[in-house]
Amino acid sequence: MYQAPTVIPRKAPDFHLLDADLPKHWLDGDAFKSRFFDAMQLLFPNGEKFFINCVRDYKDRITDPVLAQQVKDFIYQEGQHAMAHMQFNQRLREQGIAVDHVLDQQDYVENQVFRQKFSKGFTLGMTAAGEHFTAIMCHGFFRAGVMDKADSRVRALYAWHAIEELEHKAVAFDVMQKVAKVGYFTRIASLLFVSLMFPLHTLLITGHMLSVDGKNSLKAWLKGLWWLYGWNGLYPRILGHYFAYFKPGFHPWQHDDRTLHTEWCEAYERHGGDAIKAGDDVMSLSLAAA
Repeated sequence: MYQAPTVIPRKAPDFHLLDADLPKHWLDGDAFKSRFFDAMQLLFPNGEKFFINCVRDYKDRITDPVLAQQVKDFIYQEGQHAMAHMQFNQRLREQGIAVDHVLDQQDYVENQVFRQKFSKGFTLGMTAAGEHFTAIMCHGFFRAGVMDKADSRVRALYAWHAIEELEHKAVAFDVMQKVAKVGYFTRIASLLFVSLMFPLHTLLITGHMLSVDGKNSLKAWLKGLWWLYGWNGLYPRILGHYFAYFKPGFHPWQHDDRTLHTEWCEAYERHGGDAIKAGDDVMSLSLAAA
């Protein structure tokens, strides 16, 4: 385990997400790849609010001032993430995607089903599991070269989000372990639940988006699912990091993210807060190291 980086409450940068020249299929010109990430990020604004509320359930019980400050900064960062992804969702609305219908359904499921039917410990476990997923994805996005052919503006959005997820990746976990006293069974059960529900919802929304684009074909799905789950696909490359969560003594800071985090922070500062240039720099360094 290593020393956690400081959680920095940055204001969301300008990613120019509403630029007219930003292509619909911004990832390698591929409809499935682009829409898979679009579907995932469509869920982020409501998901971030859900995470905030699940951590806030225990906010008044936190006595450690360091953890209390981390929770405060975690809430700020998640709020900024929601705002940035809401802007991208506006772009999706303009493309004919049923954004509001999806968000209404998500809001109902998260707040009227999950928050009402499950225990606070279980929903906090879902939050910690979700944070584990986002930390894993940081490595898939950059170290596995997934974003090397992405439009710089969208790549910058994911890079910024990823780095901040690395900064606060243990906050919900620490509240779950130290304050809520969630046991191992609940921790793993909530992870398995999220592992099933999140990809399922993402793929259903991907199908809707492909239909809107006129690209919802068997060929597109076979190729896309191979890209996700096939040999050397996105998910198989990150399975080791995923399964680490099952270890009884697991803690998020056992996985060392310092190099990726340092690269982005230095690039962000070097370019005067230009997140697009910072994302490009990190991608260049990742490709050079591959």
